[in-house]
Amino acid sequence: MSKFAIVPGSFDPITAGHFEIIRRAAAIFDRVTVAILVNSEKAGTFSPDERLEAANAAIRELEKDGITNVDARVFRGLTVDAARDAGAGYIVKGLRNTSDFDYEFGMAEITRRFDENIETVFLPSSPEFMHVSSTYVREILKYGKGDCRAFAPGTEEIIKKFYEKK
Repeated sequence: MSKFAIVPGSFDPITAGHFEIIRRAAAIFDRVTVAILVNSEKAGTFSPDERLEAANAAIRELEKDGITNVDARVFRGLTVDAARDAGAGYIVKGLRNTSDFDYEFGMAEITRRFDENIETVFLPSSPEFMHVSSTYVREILKYGKGDCRAFAPGTEEIIKKFYEKK
């Protein structure tokens, strides 16, 4: 039986920390989908299509390393529904710190109540990515404080679009 996981998030934008978790998930599972979740309550900095474009650029980097079991899709609604819709039995969540653990542990319990057949798997961040967040990358962009590509792989085109919008 194939082990299929989603790695969900808003990915607004995808970061080096996300990229690391996706890479590690691809080594564990037979198939991984980067599930770009759209929250109708939040207006993202980048459109769902731009986030998908950046995720696909990051996936192309994985493919250069021979990792070919990752794809990306946009989903609307709950994470558990995205997992069901994709046909995944696992949800992979990266943890940077204990605050992430507290939040994600609660979400895993709620997910289990909606569908006991979907397991949540936690992967701790590597130390070099513990400080990297989408918020941090957006702040660098917003205030023009430097090149954030080291923190957000595959985002060159969406970063260019961000500056063109300003």
